[in-house]
Amino acid sequence: RCARQCPLSCICVRDSGTVTCRDTEHTELPGDIPAWATTLILRGNNISTLPGGAFSTNNGTELELTTLSLSHNGIMVIEADAFTGLPRLNLLDLSHNPLVYISDRAFHGLRELRSLYLNDSLLAPAVAQLSNALQGTETLRNLHRLELSGNRLKTIPITRLDAFNLHTLVLTNNSIENIGKDNISSLYRHKRVRIYLSLNPFRCNCELESFYLWLKNSSQCVDAARLLCAEPDAKKGIPLERLRGEDVDCLNENLEAVSYVFLGIVMALIGIVFLMVLYLNRRGIKRWLNNIRDACRDQMEVYHYRYEQDSDPRLANVAV
Repeated sequence: RCARQCPLSCICVRDSGTVTCRDTEHTELPGDIPAWATTLILRGNNISTLPGGAFSTNNGTELELTTLSLSHNGIMVIEADAFTGLPRLNLLDLSHNPLVYISDRAFHGLRELRSLYLNDSLLAPAVAQLSNALQGTETLRNLHRLELSGNRLKTIPITRLDAFNLHTLVLTNNSIENIGKDNISSLYRHKRVRIYLSLNPFRCNCELESFYLWLKNSSQCVDAARLLCAEPDAKKGIPLERLRGEDVDCLNENLEAVSYVFLGIVMALIGIVFLMVLYLNRRGIKRWLNNIRDACRDQMEVYHYRYEQDSDPRLANVAV
């Protein structure tokens, strides 16, 4: 411990180059980070905003930080150039923060960043801004690992994988129902990328065909065996790997829909013909119904006469 060089309410270990500030209720970043620190862990504070130049020193020197953990701090806003002054940063963890605003230049200057963690961090406004923040500058070209679990993402927020040196992309536990053709084409071109997609509500209809074929022909999805259908109800819980080709074949699905329509039309025509036959033969049908009615009436009179004979003992004696 280096008490003289350690920020207030923090723990410093110079041998490992680590400064830890946990549950201190700080509302601002510590301004006296030791020059020897390579790892800074801030957790459980109330730092709502990361302003521009948040890690710039008063004397203009750059910090030696390679690892920066800012999880569970209630951070809502990341302004432009927030990480200026950290040219050697390799790992940045912003997980478990309620981010509502990320500037397009939020990550500007992080040329050596290899790993970026944003798990359970993005509220709806920040989700829309993430793509520009990641691709707005070319300073993240060395990014190897990007984690975006638990953010209710509906699509992959990266349109150009060639903008990074990405090796691992974690998108588990989001709201992704399908992977679009553009993303599939990009993944085909960048075979080094390994992607995690479990715990997403995939809709297993014919629109899934491109993604299904990619899963069958590629080993890039590390957790492919854990991908399950969420819709339709008939396929709910079925692993995507167990689907058959015809389950996601748009032509097959369209033919089935057409066959039902055709059957409905045929049944409607049969009904119309039947009604027309009834209409054209309405007089004969009426006469036939009258005959049936008269026959039934005569038969009932016979039954009634026999019943009276059987029930009257005098008539019975006469008969004897």
